[in-house]
Amino acid sequence: MIRFAGNRNLIGIASLCLGVFVFSTQDAIIKAVSSDYAVTQAIVTRSIVAFPILLLFIHWEGGLRLILSPRFWALSFRGLILLVAYTSYYLAFPALPLAEAIVLFFTAPFLVTFLAVPILGERIRLKAIVALIVGFAGVLVILRPGFGFFEPAALLSLLSAVTYALAMLFARKLGVYEPASVMAFYQNAVYLLGAALMALTFHLVGWTTAEHPSLAFLVRPWTWPDAKGLIMMGACGVIAAVAMSLLTHAYRMADAGLVTVFEYTGMIWGPLWGFLFFAEVPPVTTLLGMLLIMAAGLIVLLRPRLPDQPAAMTAGEKAPDPRA
Repeated sequence: MIRFAGNRNLIGIASLCLGVFVFSTQDAIIKAVSSDYAVTQAIVTRSIVAFPILLLFIHWEGGLRLILSPRFWALSFRGLILLVAYTSYYLAFPALPLAEAIVLFFTAPFLVTFLAVPILGERIRLKAIVALIVGFAGVLVILRPGFGFFEPAALLSLLSAVTYALAMLFARKLGVYEPASVMAFYQNAVYLLGAALMALTFHLVGWTTAEHPSLAFLVRPWTWPDAKGLIMMGACGVIAAVAMSLLTHAYRMADAGLVTVFEYTGMIWGPLWGFLFFAEVPPVTTLLGMLLIMAAGLIVLLRPRLPDQPAAMTAGEKAPDPRA
């Protein structure tokens, strides 16, 4: 049973729930612009807007000198993994209902546990194996293989979950030395440079059209946005920076193993925005799969800590959301 240990945990939980809510609005915006603009253009615009805000956060945390980190290459490599994670995450939006794309991404928390075994040498327990089985069942319920309903873009959401889980394992090592604002700064820089290079490559090779909506979102040429499009894409930078601040505050105020459970409030907002803004009604199979995936994550996150395992290395630990 979760026990609240004073106001710090309550403030941490409130900050995390608010941060997850703020981040969820970004997903709805990206889906809204996916029919008119390229994903690379949205990422670059968002990254440009986020830069000065992140610099301000770094200044507050210890000064701009923190940017000159001796772990430059490790931070940049983590940023590259996250570029893959969130590009694939966003590419699923044009082809999938928002609820389905987001729910499949939430396989990441229990994937972190299993990838931690070969990468960090952590031990795995029976509950984690049960979580994998339950979570995999949830994925199968959503994908419905063999029933003629499978959409290949669902694999993009699963790819984003795997690469996100890998990035979180890097964060658990880098977070010992680097503040969250510096990690967010580097990943934001990689987002900007990587997305710009992808767009330039597609332009140079002449690949500018595709039939599948996800591929079209990836290779579509950049166009000068109208006022509405510019505001929406720019707002993502503000959203990301504000949400990152809230999530960072949450994990500093409260026990990570406690607040991480509330990450699953993100599953509420995806179906809601899909219904309100895109007239999407998730099928029963998606809702059932959501419950199974949530159950799998909770099995992992609420498992007791190993006696010889330090608090900073529990499966419940999680760095601030890389969507920042």
